[in-house]
Amino acid sequence: MAEILFPALFLLLALGIPVAFAMAISVFAAISLASSYPHLVVVKEMFSGLDSFPLLAVPFFILASEIMTGGAVTLAILRLAQSFVGHMRGGLGHANVISSAMFAGISGSALADAAGPGTMMIRMMEKGGYDRPYAGALTIASAVVGPIIPPSITMIIYAMQDQEVSVGSLFMAGVLPGLLITAMVLIANARISRRRNYASGAPMPPLAEIARIALYALPALFLVILIVGGIRFGIFTPTEASVIAVFYALFVGMFVYRSLRLADLPGIVLRAALTSGAVLLILGAARAFAWVLIIESVPQFLAETIIAWELSPIVFLLTVNVLLLGFGLFMDPLPGVMILVPILAPISFALGIDPNHFAVIVIVNLTLGLTTPPVGSLIFVVSSTVSLKPSTLVREMPPFFLALGAALLLITFVPALSTWLPRISGF
Repeated sequence: MAEILFPALFLLLALGIPVAFAMAISVFAAISLASSYPHLVVVKEMFSGLDSFPLLAVPFFILASEIMTGGAVTLAILRLAQSFVGHMRGGLGHANVISSAMFAGISGSALADAAGPGTMMIRMMEKGGYDRPYAGALTIASAVVGPIIPPSITMIIYAMQDQEVSVGSLFMAGVLPGLLITAMVLIANARISRRRNYASGAPMPPLAEIARIALYALPALFLVILIVGGIRFGIFTPTEASVIAVFYALFVGMFVYRSLRLADLPGIVLRAALTSGAVLLILGAARAFAWVLIIESVPQFLAETIIAWELSPIVFLLTVNVLLLGFGLFMDPLPGVMILVPILAPISFALGIDPNHFAVIVIVNLTLGLTTPPVGSLIFVVSSTVSLKPSTLVREMPPFFLALGAALLLITFVPALSTWLPRISGF
């Protein structure tokens, strides 16, 4: 079946079929043409992939994100980021990057980062004298931290595929790599701003003003502390944390920022339901796709082949980087995690690689695929919001590809970036 499964998948993706439907159709084609299994088994496997208590965290975190991304919360984060760095050369670009890192602790999604504060920052940067294509490319690069800084939907899905890690340990493992990626994109923005003379005319606000802005933004930023701290100290499970996040978001939106009305809730719930449905459809299709691979013994074959090569851990990780970067050109992170992690994670564990370290490498690699054509979702989200051709944005991306690539290499060669916080936190 595998000889039909993969060609069918790549053909459907090349034709522009959505990932979930491409995977499901390719599975049906493989079963129809090369097996005696009934088609009902595909539906069964899709439902089995969704029949999971930890998976309930995904729609609740999406709902909390929708509630928290109202105008007042987003503006509070943008104002805080701008108060820190807005007076520097390239300050609006720096504010874009820092606000994405802050917003990552609320949304857990790269696409939400780009479509929310990223869109607002693009408009602000254009008014401040930045080229619109550059502002869009910077937003694409800075949004990469969305699934890496906790809470992260991708990390929840990863923990379901690898029994050697937990959601809590992955949340802690993503903090330093996320900050590293933020720092590398800041450096790239500083160099480009100096070369293009993107100056800032805004003076540095007084410390009292910065403190007032920070205090106003604190309730929004406290969400990540509540989630990670509660999981770390065993107060609640990740699934329970997602429900608590929803109630906390409702409280903050209604009673702290007072930007959320009861009349807004039906629209918010509808948007969260549509997003959750799309995510869960991808996960169900990926489960059926992975089932075919298991039936065909593809994971076992690849594992035996790679182990027979007797690669050192570093060479294996570099090989995995190349594989995942190539895979990310055509596949979104969530199906990538469900298909590849059951194959690669046991091999990495057998080679003595820390499971949290390997998990972060996989997630960063697959997330970088969102920034690269031909399927890069971040490119198309930003291009639609700023009315630019995707090719125009891609031409501005090479400096950021270098910055993100350097961050990936540091994460690969310095395991402590991913293992130190989980270790001292008791994970």
